[in-house]
Amino acid sequence: MVIQLRPKKGGFLRPFGCGWFIREFLLGNAPYGSPTVNPIVGAPQAEIFHSYKIAIINETAMDRAVRMAEKVAKKQDQRFSPDRVDDLLKKITPSIPYKTTACRYHSFVVYFSMLKRLGWVEPSSHTERSAFQDNYPQGPARKYYRLTRVGLGAGDSAWANPQKAERG
Repeated sequence: MVIQLRPKKGGFLRPFGCGWFIREFLLGNAPYGSPTVNPIVGAPQAEIFHSYKIAIINETAMDRAVRMAEKVAKKQDQRFSPDRVDDLLKKITPSIPYKTTACRYHSFVVYFSMLKRLGWVEPSSHTERSAFQDNYPQGPARKYYRLTRVGLGAGDSAWANPQKAERG
C-alpha cells in the first residue's frame, strides 16, 4: 500500500507553526535566528510578526537551496557541497517575496487575539511611543506582550493548534 506524502489541497506545511514560533520568541529562545527578547518585557505584536515572516523566508530559502544543491550534485554525479548551498542561499533569499510567505498581518492579528482570549499572552507593563509620519498627531503607544502562566503551561499540542484548544 502506498501512502501519499503530499496533501490533496494546499501543498506541504510550513517548516514550523506560528503558535510554536510565538511561544519560543516570547520565551526569549530566538528561534531560527530571530532577535532575542526579554521574556519579562515581551515584544510588540508587529515585531513578533516581522520576525516570524523573516524566519519563514529564511527557512524556505534554505530548503530550496539544499534541494537545488542536491539535484545539481546528483545530476553531475558529485558529492553534496555545503558551500554550494551557501551560494544558492544568498541568491534565493532575496528572491522570495515577503507577502507570499506565511500569513498576512491581519491574519496574524486575528490569530494573536485568539491567544489573548485563551489567556496565553498578556500585555506587559512596558510600552513605547508610536511614531507616525511628521504631519500626524502622536499615535497610541505600542503594547508589549509576554507569555502568561497559562501560556507557559499549555502543551506542545495545544500551541500547535490553538483553535482546537479554544473550542475544547
